[in-house]
Amino acid sequence: MSIISLKNIYKSWGDTEVLKNINFECEDGELLVLLGPSGCGKSTTLRLIAGLEIPTSGIVEIGGKDVSDLPPVKRHISMVFQNYALFPHLNVAENIIFGLKARKIPKKEQKKRLENAADLLGLTDFLDRKPSQLSGGQRQRVALGRSIVAQVSVCLMDEPLSNLDAKLRQEMRQEIRSLQQRLKMTMVYVTHDQVEAMTIADRIILINGGVIEQHGTPEELYNYPATAFTGSFIGNPPMNILTPDTQLLQACPSILLPSVDFTAPYLLGIRPEDIEISSDSGMECLVELTEYLGADTLIVCKVEKHSITLTVKGRVAVSAGDQLRINWKVEKIHLFDAANGQRIEHLKGATP
Repeated sequence: MSIISLKNIYKSWGDTEVLKNINFECEDGELLVLLGPSGCGKSTTLRLIAGLEIPTSGIVEIGGKDVSDLPPVKRHISMVFQNYALFPHLNVAENIIFGLKARKIPKKEQKKRLENAADLLGLTDFLDRKPSQLSGGQRQRVALGRSIVAQVSVCLMDEPLSNLDAKLRQEMRQEIRSLQQRLKMTMVYVTHDQVEAMTIADRIILINGGVIEQHGTPEELYNYPATAFTGSFIGNPPMNILTPDTQLLQACPSILLPSVDFTAPYLLGIRPEDIEISSDSGMECLVELTEYLGADTLIVCKVEKHSITLTVKGRVAVSAGDQLRINWKVEKIHLFDAANGQRIEHLKGATP
């Protein structure tokens, strides 16, 4: 059953249209990620689900019930914010059960829920501490604990890890995913970090400029991007998007190009990991930059006015100014319409 459903949602502030015809469903027990660049409308979408904003038009349903005009308190949801939103004068235990006190849950039940949440999150030894005495990861666990003790079916998360360092972000997203699966919680998670989205999501909704670019599993967005924007946003480093002008077509051997009429306006997409260095064939290019990343080396090349990024395993003995030949399999190319950025299935059935 679909527990969250947004139908024909539009949201405007004055003459500024922020969301345009947003439609999607989040199934019971699913972790759905709203992904996109800053200002795309993903947090606004989350706030509409939470009831912190009211749609200009359209319907928000939770559990099959229209909640479009209901206040947050009547939507039976919990929310974890980017800045933790903890009370500095209360200790960990008091922060976690604050909502239970407000709802006049019996003290015995409060204690039981607190003990369960603290044990689950590894906070048992910190219950008497104030937020100022905790690390960033511990504070985020307290915010998670507040959602867990609420025992509601839907949890909304608005960029909860953006204040943490890279290593702690990785640890926390693994904890959140594990927690969500153990509790069978329905979760809508907002982030601008595509790596974060790819690693934790059951499904991703990629938003750009207030519209949904693509909605699918991480594998679908990565292997079959519906638009050039999706291709360039999903993946690290991002997909190379090339405009096949006369100079590029002359420099690129025909064996590297799909069999299409390039008098039409196309965009070519090729992922950096699908490009190889060749000793005797391929396209000639000039190395502009190399970055050794340990397991891989990232190389940025120039072909006429086009910049092409590739990644190769291990360390490669090339430097800026060197000449290289690069190669790829034609079935690895993603073809897009230059006019609207939409994917063209020129190689339907091929496996990228």
